[in-house]
Amino acid sequence: MPVRATGALITLSVATFCYVTTELLPVGLLTLIAADLGLSHSRVGLLVTAYAGVVVLASIPLTRLTQRVPRRWLLAVTLGLFSGATLVSALASDFSQLLAGRLLAGLTQALFWSVVTPAATSLFPPLVRGRVIARMAIGTSLAPVLGVPAATWLGQQAGWRAPFVVMAVAGLAAGAAVLALMPTIRPSQAATALGSAPDMGRFVNLTLVVILGVTGFFTAYTYITPFLLDVGGFPEAALSVLLLVAGAAGLCGTLFVGTVLDRYPRGTLLVPLGLISLWLAGLYLSGPAKAASVGLLVLLCFTFSALPPAFASRTLQVAPGSTDLASAATGSAFNAGIAAGSSLGGLLVAGPGPRGVALAGALLVAAALAVMLAESRMASRAGADAA
Repeated sequence: MPVRATGALITLSVATFCYVTTELLPVGLLTLIAADLGLSHSRVGLLVTAYAGVVVLASIPLTRLTQRVPRRWLLAVTLGLFSGATLVSALASDFSQLLAGRLLAGLTQALFWSVVTPAATSLFPPLVRGRVIARMAIGTSLAPVLGVPAATWLGQQAGWRAPFVVMAVAGLAAGAAVLALMPTIRPSQAATALGSAPDMGRFVNLTLVVILGVTGFFTAYTYITPFLLDVGGFPEAALSVLLLVAGAAGLCGTLFVGTVLDRYPRGTLLVPLGLISLWLAGLYLSGPAKAASVGLLVLLCFTFSALPPAFASRTLQVAPGSTDLASAATGSAFNAGIAAGSSLGGLLVAGPGPRGVALAGALLVAAALAVMLAESRMASRAGADAA
């Protein structure tokens, strides 16, 4: 890979790390923020919910508005605005100011995630696009394993504002590196401007798969802590270790999928969906067995980590028009799945109990697999022979 392009790819991976870490900061800093600003825990939790909601609603409109802006400048300015918004959060004196900073940061993330994958893959030959996507996703995978725990520790030592300041500085540095390393190319001139095998039917199929699959996974994973405590019988002291191991497994899965994504673009969707459904069903059936629960949790996180790069890669293939707009649509579908899954899981935990989230998740992911298997039937006539 060219040195400058590789440097740009590393920079974009760092930027994804900054975005995911910042999105999840209120999770690790919840009690500190609540105590300092005199807020309830549920109100601080709204900072995550509102952030995700902005990403869902703003991705497509913002991408449409900026379709003609060279991605070098768009990504650099977006990261600069992200830094400013995150600094607003760091300096907030009340909930409304903190929420305003979060909403502004969410707006920049909505645009960033819509254009970053086409922009990154346009720097490299088509034969290695899957590997490029997976390498960029390393930053995403490291955020919950390294970023959030480190930010939580820093918040405990120096106050909850300190991690926001660090993320603001890191985002600004990433924006400067983007300006230095990325070429100035209009989106329409990039090799990834349009799908390699455009097909509206297959794209609709992919969007449905994203919604169902992500909803299923997050129905269970959002409430994996009460599942491990109440069903698995683990002590609270074991949770941090279990989640760290699960996060490390996710990072390994991201590294692995990069080695096979270019050769098996469809298989890297079908196989993970089938296995995730199997692992979730296994958790439901063997939840009280500690050894089985740990093994299945590791397998679950390893396998799910293959899906985001696979979704992104497939989007670049079947996008019926602009890949930026297609990425915005699948990104919105992904975040909608997160919101739907967490909501459904909450209802199940409050009703039948946490064990039911694994079964519901398994059924939803199995439905996603069924939809994916029907892809050829949904293919547009003109693209019926597309890969």
